[in-house]
Amino acid sequence: MPDCLFCKIVAGEIPAELVAESGRTIAFRDINPQAPTHVLIIPKEHHADLATMAAADSELLAEVAAQARRVAEAEGIASSGYRVVFNTGIEAGQTVFHVHAHVLGGRRMTWPPG
Repeated sequence: MPDCLFCKIVAGEIPAELVAESGRTIAFRDINPQAPTHVLIIPKEHHADLATMAAADSELLAEVAAQARRVAEAEGIASSGYRVVFNTGIEAGQTVFHVHAHVLGGRRMTWPPG
């Protein structure tokens, strides 16, 4: 998608602080972190949201989840706990329409978030 911010990050057209990469995903730090650790994991292939990706490629969904676990381990938050969030749609707060998982940790999480 030529106008997609995250597709431009995948293509190397926009810089990002990479944390991890696999054959099908990349992970990078969020530019507006909501926790001490806030890493985004995106598939290199464009899917607008979680529902679209899950319907098209359940193996890619599993890869994103596995990358979230690896990021949590590398960031030192796996044993204390972390949150993985997908916002799907405008009313859920999705602002970039390229599916992405937020990996959040490094502090006690509350519910509802805020």
